[in-house]
Amino acid sequence: MVLISGGTFLMGSDRHYQEEAPAHRVTVDGFLIDRGPVTNRQFLAFVTATGHVTVAEKYPDPSAYPGALPHMLQPGSLVFSPPASVAGLDNAYQWWSYEFGADWRHPLGSFSSIDGLLDHPVVHVAYADACAYAQWAGKSLPTEAEWEFAARGGLDAAEYAWGDEFVPVGRHMANTWQGRFPVENLLADGYLRTSPVGTFPPNGYGLVDMIGNVWEWTSDYWTERHPQPAGKSCCIPVNPRTGTAAGSFDPGQPAVRIPRRVLKGGSHLCAPNYCRRYRPAARHAEPEDTSTSHVGFRCVRRVVPALADSPAQIPE
Repeated sequence: MVLISGGTFLMGSDRHYQEEAPAHRVTVDGFLIDRGPVTNRQFLAFVTATGHVTVAEKYPDPSAYPGALPHMLQPGSLVFSPPASVAGLDNAYQWWSYEFGADWRHPLGSFSSIDGLLDHPVVHVAYADACAYAQWAGKSLPTEAEWEFAARGGLDAAEYAWGDEFVPVGRHMANTWQGRFPVENLLADGYLRTSPVGTFPPNGYGLVDMIGNVWEWTSDYWTERHPQPAGKSCCIPVNPRTGTAAGSFDPGQPAVRIPRRVLKGGSHLCAPNYCRRYRPAARHAEPEDTSTSHVGFRCVRRVVPALADSPAQIPE
């Protein structure tokens, strides 16, 4: 893990998607964060120790999905399946399919495996699975504010985790999509799907894969926009225990049947023509019960005062 000293930073952005606005100052306490997303190797150790069965490996409860076709209520998960052509980019069902038997051990469906992928980020984990791993490891999931502060690597208000140029000097800094999504991937970064954790350069805090590769769960409930600062103040109070900006979540959202949490970081499917969310400020809503082939997570530990003078690199 890496020790991140607390501080105040400009969270969000007024230059891109509306859910990222308004840009506002937020203060977080210090915390420890995993250097990279949790890998298949690490998740395998957790499952071996606990016998945990992921959401994707269980039969869905019919009462939770009224109106669902009975034959669809089988264990499985969403897998990206690149189509030969698309009729516009408004219908994601053109490239996402619910595959029976797809789970963290079988990332592309029952016929696949994680052989050779142990150092890739674990995928097909729902929110409850990420929380279970974090609890077993003595950690927590980061708040959205903690995650974004860490992703910026000390570059306050920069477009990307490494600066303001997406591909500096022609060098790809993250695993994203090159070409016309979803029908053409030029593979300029070398990867069609996920990449081994740490393949691309770390940010200023020494963290890898904060951008691209896989989206990452946070503990915050989804809101359509960031909270508007009250009055003339540019600072939003932060819960000193959780590091969450006050008002930055809406517990439950009664109008939404399945609660949604904030994902951060973008993934290998983010492209210039679709989902330009390979930036620290970007955010996305994900239902808690949903797992996909491009969503993973990393964990944090909240810092106690005694750690303030400790080395930056903390062993697991």
